[in-house]
Amino acid sequence: MNVSEIFGENVFNDVVMRSSLPKEVYKSLRKTIDAGEPIDMSIADTVANAMKDWAVSKGATHYTHWFQPLTNLTAEKHDSFIEPCGGDGVIMQLTGKSLIVGEPDASSFPSGGSRATCAARGYTAWDPTSPAFVKEGTLYIPTVFVSYTGETLDKKAPLLKSMTALDRATKRILKLFGIDCRKVSTTVGPEQEYFLVDQEVYEKRKDLVLTGRTLFGAPAPRGQELEDHYFGVLKPRISEFMHDLDETLWKYGILAKTKHNEVAPAQHELAPVFNTTNIAVDNNQLTMEIMKKVAQRHGMACLLHEKPFEGINGSGKHNNWSLSTDTGLNLLDPGDHPEGNNLFMLVLACVIAAVDKYQGILRASVASAGNDHRLGANEAPPAIISVYLGDQLGGLVDSIVLGKNYVPTAPVKGSIGVPESPIFPIDSTDRNRTSPFAFTGNKFEFRMLGSSASVADPNIVLNTIVAEEFCVAADKLENSSNFEKDCKAYTVKLFKAHYRVIFNYNGYGPEWEPEAERRGLLNNKNTADAVPEFFRKENIDVFVNQGVYTESEAIARAKIQLENYIKTIRIEALTMLDMARQQIYPAVSAYVGELCADLGAKKSVCDGIPCAEDEALIKTLATSNENM
Repeated sequence: MNVSEIFGENVFNDVVMRSSLPKEVYKSLRKTIDAGEPIDMSIADTVANAMKDWAVSKGATHYTHWFQPLTNLTAEKHDSFIEPCGGDGVIMQLTGKSLIVGEPDASSFPSGGSRATCAARGYTAWDPTSPAFVKEGTLYIPTVFVSYTGETLDKKAPLLKSMTALDRATKRILKLFGIDCRKVSTTVGPEQEYFLVDQEVYEKRKDLVLTGRTLFGAPAPRGQELEDHYFGVLKPRISEFMHDLDETLWKYGILAKTKHNEVAPAQHELAPVFNTTNIAVDNNQLTMEIMKKVAQRHGMACLLHEKPFEGINGSGKHNNWSLSTDTGLNLLDPGDHPEGNNLFMLVLACVIAAVDKYQGILRASVASAGNDHRLGANEAPPAIISVYLGDQLGGLVDSIVLGKNYVPTAPVKGSIGVPESPIFPIDSTDRNRTSPFAFTGNKFEFRMLGSSASVADPNIVLNTIVAEEFCVAADKLENSSNFEKDCKAYTVKLFKAHYRVIFNYNGYGPEWEPEAERRGLLNNKNTADAVPEFFRKENIDVFVNQGVYTESEAIARAKIQLENYIKTIRIEALTMLDMARQQIYPAVSAYVGELCADLGAKKSVCDGIPCAEDEALIKTLATSNENM
């Protein structure tokens, strides 16, 4: 397999666009993609025809507007390219209008009460910044989804709006420092954890099939106690699956990079290279779908539930978030001397302020029935939002807040003491796996996401709240007569005001929860407590101020999240009842019958045979079964 040859072969990417579009059309489309300029409608027919010709050459017969409704899944309606052409003939056609706008029924998707059942009209609109691709004979066109009245009914539209808001706000900050750029983008690299189990075993478990997790069971004699599964040697069947998965993802232009065994038995991880946020979100949705299909090809089921098995670790995904200009400037790179990097220090202070002020909605953005089993369970970060900065930055911020002299630490070289081993540079910060929001050198890693969740939700919140803090900072500093002095003073003010959210220690320790309470940090341990934060006026206002949600859209999303939580718990409860009545009760009854028959046979042989334990077991099982 030549990876460079197959990579992106199913994607209408820049290489394909450059070769199939007229030069002026290509330039116009690139302006939309690269600089965020409005799409020139006059090029739509040309782009659509080129896209159709390429898709047909790949064996496609249909196209679909691929969108992300408020279900954590994707949606698609397939239309063929065929159009009647005189007599009995047909032609293959995709018009510019069909590329740009679609009209699916919007009445059967979650709307949080913002749409009546009779109000069915909805529209999908092409997202040209995310490349189209061919899958299983269909051209997939990434789109946003809105109602007839313009309300957003998906996760893509508000994500793009949040990216625009952050782009706009960040440029205001950069302008203060004399830095010009065309575009500022957030990038995300979502690490995806998952379980693989045999398909035949999976199909025997009604709870796994219906809810994604086991509702009854007993712990295995051996779990993860020996700590030998993490990074362990891949078993042949798993290795074959991963190889197939890599190849499939690469064909769709997904930058699958790292694969390994995770902590729990049968648990694994895939990590991609970071990408622009909306593309990373699309890729993660496609990755989860492909994982399940590839697993089936190998006779396995891929479990993406956050806690499929009690007693061993569950699954999440880490959201590696950074902020960069189109000129290559990473605003979260501290450089060699962060204490003198005023831009970085201001950006850092604004991010910390955003996380502290809006910790409630950041926590709510990852809330779900499945994730409730992980957060705070010593396998994932606590449900309390805090920021980890590490030794270098933590020490610098401590000195600023506490008024102490900061002594920069010199770069350290590491050695394991073996002459043959190379000497390597020591990173400026350790990794803190117990922190929900950790700085890792040139990015922040938000570690609270559940494995089955859309990556869109936390990034919508993160982009929006940081944009808001950048706007507040710009308002304070744009008319400054002594910018450098005022910038430093404002940065210090932010660090002092939001110092409480910084915690550079063990988040699993028993002392952290009471300490967090003393600091006034929220500890919303479950979805029912977390999601109502979206209803608070100050949290709604930040979305409205940045043009990401209207008030009704923000409230609708919170309602949908709570409805989904309730429905999930109810499905699990009904599944437990169904299994108890149809599987467990009959099985126990049959087993009690067998024990009674064995007991009678024993007594018929000899009256003196000890039977006390048999009788006690029969009584216990029969009583428990009857009570159930």
